[in-house]
Amino acid sequence: MILEAAAIVIKAGQREAFEAAYAQASRVIASAQGYVSHELQRSVDNPGRYLLLVQWRTRDDHMIGFRESPLFTQWRALVGPYFDAAPNVDHLERVPGGAGLNPANARG
Repeated sequence: MILEAAAIVIKAGQREAFEAAYAQASRVIASAQGYVSHELQRSVDNPGRYLLLVQWRTRDDHMIGFRESPLFTQWRALVGPYFDAAPNVDHLERVPGGAGLNPANARG
């Protein structure tokens, strides 16, 4: 599984409009082949900054299956007008043993 991490900066004063457009765009990305899940995080410290996390089965599912499809064009038409600059995208994979659990939260 691959995690796409996209750092997004939107234009000033566009938060509500961007988030409304994102709600529509999230349905588009969710229909892509190889899509697993996604979430959008908003910065508490820097208004207008977001982190989009999308899990894909493979990197090619994102870069070829989605990015080269009409779905990407649809997605970008919805959220792209709010971008201050192109998102900074990175593909990540989990490192074995790289995740932990707070023992205090693991009590049953």
